Amino acid sequence: MALTFYWYAKCGTCRKAKKWLDDNGLEYEAIPIAENPPTKEEILSFMEKADVAPKKFFNTSGKKYRELQLKDKVNDMTKEEMAELLASDGMLIKRPIVTDGNKVTVGFNEETFAANWLA
Repeated sequence: MALTFYWYAKCGTCRKAKKWLDDNGLEYEAIPIAENPPTKEEILSFMEKADVAPKKFFNTSGKKYRELQLKDKVNDMTKEEMAELLASDGMLIKRPIVTDGNKVTVGFNEETFAANWLA
């Protein structure tokens, strides 16, 4: 089954992840996260399937995250509130997000990718 790969082309981490997927011969649909962010429902589903805390879906190094002062707010938000905010602006989402419909990875770590996408 092909993977869905949410990415931002100007992001170095996303480019590394894309190269890793290509180098390992994996099929994927690349979706530009800034133009086509996942919906609130998709994000909630990702949160259920990912092996990370919901707040790890935020791009904490992003300009928008700092502008909205989310560092102080995110710990008090419900999963639904987080998902709604993330769906409103793809630049708030930590990237890349890769999913096969059953598993989800957030960010790029070669070992995590190998464990999830080569198994």
